Amino acid sequence: MHLATYLGLLHTSLQTLADAFREVAKGHGDEPDIHHTCQVLAKRLDGQAEKLGPIVERYGEHRESEPERLHAAEFSETRSGGVGLLRDLQDLYALASFTDITWTVVGQAAQGLRDKELLDVVSSCEQDTARQLTWLKTRIKQSAPQALIAARG
Repeated sequence: MHLATYLGLLHTSLQTLADAFREVAKGHGDEPDIHHTCQVLAKRLDGQAEKLGPIVERYGEHRESEPERLHAAEFSETRSGGVGLLRDLQDLYALASFTDITWTVVGQAAQGLRDKELLDVVSSCEQDTARQLTWLKTRIKQSAPQALIAARG
């Protein structure tokens, strides 16, 4: 069974995404909504990882490096200015999308296994991830005109 591989991917992606949200919060502290919301979302991701704990104990996990490679390529440091914020938000969106599709894959395995506990965790966490993606998309839409048209330099 390869569920352990995807549980490892999921666990790593949750931690990577939480760290990335914290980095963006710190790097764009001059934007109060960014700082606060990114901190809140990072804590929610920590909660998702905790919910995954009993599942990992049951099925095991095999850690993969893909989310870490993605994180290393995109978040060595946050960028500055309006365009920098926009690009950092896009990077967060890419990481959150990776996490979202990984929840989907794990959810399909949970259905196949008829594992109610895992199905409940997936359902709850997929909803959280969907909210993260919605906030990111909304904030990207809000930032884009100012960063791409109105800002100079």
